[in-house]
Amino acid sequence: MAKKMWGGRFGKKTHPLAEEFTKSIPFDYRLFDYEIAASLLHVNILKKAGILSAQETAKISQGLKSIKFDSRLASDQEDIHTFIQNQLEKRIGNLAFKLHTARSRNDQVVFSTKLYCKDNLKKLIQEVDDFCSVLGAQVKKHAKLILPGFTHLQHAQPVYLKDYLNAYAMMLKRDKKRLEFIQENEKMTLGAGAIAGTPLAASKYAMFMTENSLDAVSNRDFVLEIISASSILAMHLSRLAEDLIIWSTREFDFIEIDEVFCTGSSLMPQKKNPDVLELIRGYAGRLYGNLVSVLTMMKGLPLTYNRDMQLDKEPLFNSFEIVSSELKVLTGLIKTLKFNKDKINEHLKDEALYATDLVYYLVNKKIPFKEAHRIIGKLVKYSLEHKILIKEMSESLLKKFSQKLVKKEVVKLFDPFVSVRSKKSIKR
Repeated sequence: MAKKMWGGRFGKKTHPLAEEFTKSIPFDYRLFDYEIAASLLHVNILKKAGILSAQETAKISQGLKSIKFDSRLASDQEDIHTFIQNQLEKRIGNLAFKLHTARSRNDQVVFSTKLYCKDNLKKLIQEVDDFCSVLGAQVKKHAKLILPGFTHLQHAQPVYLKDYLNAYAMMLKRDKKRLEFIQENEKMTLGAGAIAGTPLAASKYAMFMTENSLDAVSNRDFVLEIISASSILAMHLSRLAEDLIIWSTREFDFIEIDEVFCTGSSLMPQKKNPDVLELIRGYAGRLYGNLVSVLTMMKGLPLTYNRDMQLDKEPLFNSFEIVSSELKVLTGLIKTLKFNKDKINEHLKDEALYATDLVYYLVNKKIPFKEAHRIIGKLVKYSLEHKILIKEMSESLLKKFSQKLVKKEVVKLFDPFVSVRSKKSIKR
């Protein structure tokens, strides 16, 4: 068994089952670079406090910088903190024992995890920007393309594709603001020790000064906030994925997804499946599960640190990895997406899309909205039941529904450009 950072009061070795059950190195190895950075910072704090001489500081710092993570050497370690401490001891001997002065893993893990989060939030924010840029390129490329808009997955009204895509861009911009807020406002703290603080003067910790040591070691709000923001982001990506899945079906045929982002069937040779999009849709559930797992883990914990908190790492790391992968693959997919304009135009011939425009046409002729709604509803019903297009109805037939209906004026309304341009409340 590997050397522990504790054990003086113990007379027996940890049982192998307990050893395996409690170790976190299989996942907290991701904190290696951040733990080294935090340790280097702590070394300088100890120097300022007079605990370490300049020579000792230099030797410990050089020793820390020389450590490289090795999964083989780390496999039997309790956690990443223990791995680094043991590797440092091999390099500089007993001087390594001074590194843990005024320090506890309770405090260390919060600082290192926050450092990891700030770094990965920065990367994730950039990936959101990259994705929005690709959406923007499609908006620019298809600025005048109109397609059917849907409510209840039924034809509703014609809308610009740019408005459709910009709706998702707006969702992602809100996601970005949430991520930025967490990154900018989560305070880094040192000096909490295990629970009650350390004998070192607060001023030695400078900008990382801890206001309340109990809160510092037991705070996992930042983990919850990140997974929550990631879950909302994943939900938005899932909604977009669902739209693209529907649009790619033979029934809709609005888009063609590049085959490099699709898979086939082991049985049916004709299949071209949007598996990437389906997994994005499915992974949203994993993100929700990560959030619920940490919320549930935290809800009954007394102050301060409890080993349960070790279980925040896997959901946190997993959430970052999933959302980052989704943004990258979806950026590539959207970039190569093709729109089938002929098929979209076929859908735009559906007269039901212009029923609301007919209502407003009558409203402009001074008919109350509810009455106009009733009239057009009956007109649509007659059209469907008698299998006759409204624009092919005679003037006399239209007059049976309302004397205000003039065929040459009505016919002009069955135009997607007329429809979208008539909507003036949208800021474009």
